[in-house]
Amino acid sequence: MEHYGNKNIVHKRLKVARKKARLSQDDLAAKMQTLNVNIDQQMISRIERNQRIVTDYEVVCFAKALKLNPIWLLSGHEELMQGEQKHR
Repeated sequence: MEHYGNKNIVHKRLKVARKKARLSQDDLAAKMQTLNVNIDQQMISRIERNQRIVTDYEVVCFAKALKLNPIWLLSGHEELMQGEQKHR
């Protein structure tokens, strides 16, 4: 499934956030695995290269692993970049 040639809409922001956190793809995969997400370095590479679909659950877990607001990963609105939403 693609939308305007994209497999996902988070690929650019995920890579930026991972690098800002000074994490390798392996490091991020390890953090995701602690959140019970079965993902490895190659899968993260494919996501960042826009070659793999990302589930909603994975988006939320990426946000937790990187201490980001998941809405920022989806939208890119700068005011939402840090922290998770306060209302849950």
